[in-house]
Amino acid sequence: MTISLSAIIQVTILYLAIYAILKRAKGSRFGQALMGVGMLAALAFALTFFFEFDVLTQIIQSILLYLALSTVVIFQPEIRRSLAELGAFGFLDRPKYNSDGGATPELVIQTVMALSEMKMGALIAFERGISLRSYEEEGVVLNAVFSQQLVRTIFTPPLPLHDGGMTMRNGRIAAAHCIFPVSNNPDLIASGMRHRAAVGLSEETDALVVVVSEETGSISVAHNGKLFRYSGEQRESSIRRWINRAMQAELQKATLGERLLDWWQNRGKNQ
Repeated sequence: MTISLSAIIQVTILYLAIYAILKRAKGSRFGQALMGVGMLAALAFALTFFFEFDVLTQIIQSILLYLALSTVVIFQPEIRRSLAELGAFGFLDRPKYNSDGGATPELVIQTVMALSEMKMGALIAFERGISLRSYEEEGVVLNAVFSQQLVRTIFTPPLPLHDGGMTMRNGRIAAAHCIFPVSNNPDLIASGMRHRAAVGLSEETDALVVVVSEETGSISVAHNGKLFRYSGEQRESSIRRWINRAMQAELQKATLGERLLDWWQNRGKNQ
């Protein structure tokens, strides 16, 4: 049997695509479902080509078809987010944070810690690769210079903008009073609406969302559909790492090739 160069290239592309999908979904419910579907597909292949069990193969193929349709319905947020990330990677500029007209990470950290000390409830989303403009349509667009006084004013009840979330873009306050999707994760039943909204937004986008509890003053971070809670002495150091990650300076990539090169050079740092 001869193997052509075209066949090798096609298999390589398929392998890289499957590897990227599994790596992206690793540790999530979507990833576990994909692994289950993959195991069934491998079993069907083995029964067909090694044992020639045609009846069992047809049954498994029917189950795979049902699982494929069910996966699309059950994991709509994860699929939608993955497609949005794919589109944002090649064609949209990621936010570039710098001190020229935008807030510094240190100022944002000080502001979040001040809100925590005052036990002032807050919900702040940092836009990254996927645009948050669709969630700002029902809010109030500000495009304002970031300052601790302005943030405190926004989240002070019963002022009109205190309810809902605030979005950050390019180091500036993009909008306030925004409505974020609420997560249906059963693990968050005992959590408040701010925390569920933070997780909901992180499930559908790659945004990093900071939540300050008005009851305890604790600080939580929602990212990639997961909620991380911090209180006590670990708050500031933990939040500092997240804020620095969200507001890290990035060079503008003019072409898709430059973006791919940058991703390849920094792939180990993101693990």
